[in-house]
Amino acid sequence: MTPPLRRTAVLCAVLTAATLAPAGPIQAATPTPPLRFGACPDSLPNPPAPTHVECGRLRVPLDWNRPRGPHIEMAVSRIRASGSHGERRGILLVNPGGPGGSGLSYAVTKRAKLPESVRRTYDVIGFDPRGVGQSAPVNCGRMGGLFTSPGANPVPVDRPAEKNYLTSLRNLADDCAAGAGESLPHLSTEQTARDMDAIRAALGERRTSFLGVSYGSYLGAAYAARFPHRVGRMVLDSVVGPWDWYDFDVIQSRALLRQRDTFFTWAAAHADRFGLGGSAAATRRAYLRVRHGLTRHPAEGFGPAEFDRAVYRALGRTERWVGLAEGLHDYLNDGHPDGLRPTTAFDSPDSRNYEAANRVVKCADSPAPTPHRILADIHRTRQLDPQPVLTGMEAPTCAYWRHKPARRTPLGSPDAPPVLLVASVHDPVTPIEGARRLRRLLPGSRLVTLDKDYSHGVFASRGNACVDNTAAAYLVHGTTPKADVNCTGPGLPDVP
Repeated sequence: MTPPLRRTAVLCAVLTAATLAPAGPIQAATPTPPLRFGACPDSLPNPPAPTHVECGRLRVPLDWNRPRGPHIEMAVSRIRASGSHGERRGILLVNPGGPGGSGLSYAVTKRAKLPESVRRTYDVIGFDPRGVGQSAPVNCGRMGGLFTSPGANPVPVDRPAEKNYLTSLRNLADDCAAGAGESLPHLSTEQTARDMDAIRAALGERRTSFLGVSYGSYLGAAYAARFPHRVGRMVLDSVVGPWDWYDFDVIQSRALLRQRDTFFTWAAAHADRFGLGGSAAATRRAYLRVRHGLTRHPAEGFGPAEFDRAVYRALGRTERWVGLAEGLHDYLNDGHPDGLRPTTAFDSPDSRNYEAANRVVKCADSPAPTPHRILADIHRTRQLDPQPVLTGMEAPTCAYWRHKPARRTPLGSPDAPPVLLVASVHDPVTPIEGARRLRRLLPGSRLVTLDKDYSHGVFASRGNACVDNTAAAYLVHGTTPKADVNCTGPGLPDVP
């Protein structure tokens, strides 16, 4: 989750209009007033001097198909390129994922990790997507009891539990309809892609270069579909495949089972350190004792739903595995789940906004499943493992959504220039098959894979020189690899 944002006024001018040319070859367009920048909210981290971050606000239509209708404001941040005027090659918009992730501060935190050549070359532009953070944030209230602590068991195991599960999905959908109001159909990836192009136009740039991670890869592919001739250089990292969101959620839930088995094997190899058992089967039994214990007797608001959220978060990044294994060990020894608790409360304002925006965007983007299919898929997953982690199953609530999208979100285009796709071979959050499928919609693109790696988020994240140098050469010099690139990762994590 993103850190809490204090509701501090952004001291910057408001852009009163943003007019976009139709998608197609770049040509003379109606002049757009420039986006003016000033001070940022206090919640944004300050980069080390002499780097400076500045913020502005951009007024855009709530519905781009009705440009004279209601408008909303987008929060935008910028850190200028540190190189000379001759080195600069434009803007690099960045998105951290989600859907629901705040990008305003991401311009600061992600830029700090980028190779120096990229920092010298691009103005890094962050923005809160519509519905997120300081860009007309959506609020879904109780979200069907999602924030109740301890939460209900998220894995229904019998008919009464399944009925309650579906009821919670319906209530969540009703809460979002009430909270989002008329904005419900318009907080979509397609609309956000058009907001991105409004940012480009307001900054006076001819093309948009982009770095999108996780959901950000989906957003980038949507931008390429809508504005293929305005794509500059685009890196899509930890790629969401071109599936409906519900299908993606199911695929992810089964990849998490494989990742958890890898975790069990790893923890068993360090039995002297963690004391969870000397085999994967023994470690699994220890894991189940923890979950069953918290299901029967939640501890200070920490029950099965909270446990599964902690496991979901840990499985996505191997540097969190030691903490997970220690948390399991500590609970078995003293009955306290403190080692498993997240540092940020799940019901914090920022978390509530993230979870609301996540469902609203997913349900605005693609067709919904039926309740029958939801239960059938849970049955199939439980046949693979009776105790799955279903935390990432976010799109099932779309079955009861008030607004049904007219079509799937278009992704990719044969008219876009080659982009660079980056994927960890064993990423359980965005399985690598998604990158392979999306590449078919972006002809000429290349895939950079990180083998022997089990984490989500690769470029300027895993510290892998092979990945980082390849992506930097592409962004700075336009060097598209002649073929796909295979890099070697660190393997399973060391134990201190």
